[in-house]
Amino acid sequence: MLNKLIVFSSIVVTHFLGFGQIPPGYYDHAAGLSGTELKAALNDIIQEHVQFPYTSRDTDIWDILKHTDQDTIDTNNVVLLYSGWSKNGALEYDGGNGWSREHVWAKSRGAFGTKPGPGTDAHALRPADVTVNSARNNRWFAECNEEYVDGDGATGSYRSSSQWVWKPRDEVKGDVARMIFYMATRYEGENGEVDLEVIDSIPSDNKTNLPIHAKLSDLYKWHLEDPVDDWERRRNDIIYYHYQKNRNPFIDHPEFVESIWGD
Repeated sequence: MLNKLIVFSSIVVTHFLGFGQIPPGYYDHAAGLSGTELKAALNDIIQEHVQFPYTSRDTDIWDILKHTDQDTIDTNNVVLLYSGWSKNGALEYDGGNGWSREHVWAKSRGAFGTKPGPGTDAHALRPADVTVNSARNNRWFAECNEEYVDGDGATGSYRSSSQWVWKPRDEVKGDVARMIFYMATRYEGENGEVDLEVIDSIPSDNKTNLPIHAKLSDLYKWHLEDPVDDWERRRNDIIYYHYQKNRNPFIDHPEFVESIWGD
């Protein structure tokens, strides 16, 4: 059974002292820069990170998400991105009865699948309800107004019957925007990696495998409407200190979004 508990940032409890504290000197290379120069500098800072497998007997994405998205009230559970519901973390997929690992930057948008790198980057992977994740599919992110309701109830997330788009619930729409901005900054086509770009239009071909995601202006608006909260800061620290050793700069410095995409 799903525990329909929405976890708000005000009750977040940290696992270690000083969460949200940026390591001294981490962003020195980006000081005073803006636009494409800032984006390139941030890429240099965050691109060398420890990579983990999608599924393994050793530490994998299942294990990382149980830590990064742990329900701070019921610590056996994880909080699901698009619904806010709480689910037993130990279940993992469980034949569709558990939860799934959602690629916020849809893995078909660049066809990187679940390979180490963009396919296993914990900064843009989140737990999701299985059927809600299926409903999101690889829809673009943009404004829409038809609330998605599945067999477990209303989710607070939205889709459209006329466009292939999805809008996350208000509590996480800024989180989603900053994850998309992270991916477009981290993966710039170097060392054989895919070059991901955010665009400001909805492509006519919903099945395209081009390394693009939309819609920039709506994502930028969501970033402003749903500012960084303690949940994101805690998650950023866990990924940095315990796993990948890199950070999402748009959580540490939300003003970087405007410096790069504000115009």
